Amino acid sequence: MLRCLELSDISEIFVVTNETQRFFVSGQIEELGYEIPADNILLEPIGKNTLPAITFGMDEIKKRFGRSLVGIFSSDHILDKSAMESIRNAEELTSDHLLTFGIAPTSPHTGYGYIKPANSIGIGFKVSEFKEKPDISMAKKHIENGCVWNSGMFLFDTDVFFEELEKYEPNISAAFTSSEKITEIYEKMPSVSIDYGIMERSDRVAVVKLQERWSDMGNFSALYEEFDKDKNNNIIHNCDDVLINSSGNLIYSRADKIVSLIDVEDMIIVDTPDALLVCPKDSSQKVKDVVSALKDKEDERIQLHQTVYRPWGSYTILENSERHKIKNIIVFPHKKLSLQMHHHRSEHWVVVEGMACVENNGEKYFLRQGESTFIKAGIRHRLSNPGKLPLEIIEVQLGEYVGEDDIVRFDDEYGRK
Repeated sequence: MLRCLELSDISEIFVVTNETQRFFVSGQIEELGYEIPADNILLEPIGKNTLPAITFGMDEIKKRFGRSLVGIFSSDHILDKSAMESIRNAEELTSDHLLTFGIAPTSPHTGYGYIKPANSIGIGFKVSEFKEKPDISMAKKHIENGCVWNSGMFLFDTDVFFEELEKYEPNISAAFTSSEKITEIYEKMPSVSIDYGIMERSDRVAVVKLQERWSDMGNFSALYEEFDKDKNNNIIHNCDDVLINSSGNLIYSRADKIVSLIDVEDMIIVDTPDALLVCPKDSSQKVKDVVSALKDKEDERIQLHQTVYRPWGSYTILENSERHKIKNIIVFPHKKLSLQMHHHRSEHWVVVEGMACVENNGEKYFLRQGESTFIKAGIRHRLSNPGKLPLEIIEVQLGEYVGEDDIVRFDDEYGRK
């Protein structure tokens, strides 16, 4: 977000995400001190890789602003701020080219794709070909042949982009020119990346080399490379430690836990309230296999983490079992939850800090610090914060089922179903 503000006003920045991450995104933007228009957060009904996501954003920008120059950036990349000026200066190539950015390699990296430049055009080069992620020997050859890392950042003129989209992916182009809703559009679309769909097939692709520091932060090994290390090359975040003859490790845990390692080298140890990861640093890219396995098991922790952001604030799960759940809930000033009801659980609220306004079965009353109330299953209720300070409560859920999908909303000012 801060990078994009170097090039555009907040009203011109669009974020493509999904419903689960919607309020996490807006909450993080608010933490930076900005407020993005709600309709600038574009919600994909289902992930279909990068080409549909980019097309979604490009289509919305063209509808609102007409022909435009659009930068596309992944949210998890690290990039020196000075690079945005280099990107701005590349605008001259976009009138007839799809422009991508290559990073001058600092090492033969096997986790990145490569781009081979051809003849020069202005400040950039025509693209000869794209290279898949290589093994170490091939990565060395790519660098010897003048290849650059494929950053996955782009600068597109909307007219040029849609001309090439219609040429190489006519089904996606036709879907976005229809009058159907976005859910219906996505149902018909293939899952395809921007590289496979257009960039590797078009003869109108150019690359500009960037010398600035960049990382796609694609795994924990990339994280390890970015942060300061102690005298034994360990990175220790947020926890006390007792390390004996151990080096080259990345350790993240809770502040109330001591992490002790003995004769351990080059490992990733990540301990969060709901998950523990231990793996060799060189294997950290396989975390995606763990995510796939959890998806196959339909584990809700894939979508809902220990702390969940909502438009009215956030909640953190303190304890959880099949028949009970305890939450710490924060409600921002002058915000309210939906008017709702649960079929399978009752709720007991205790105010920790602030003042709560409670609607319970048609009755409205206020609770102060230390006071509590009980909500029976099947009763319509609503919690709101009428004060100027954040409201904090402890919620205890009890019932035969305490899943997050046991909620019926009758009124919601944030447009949720």
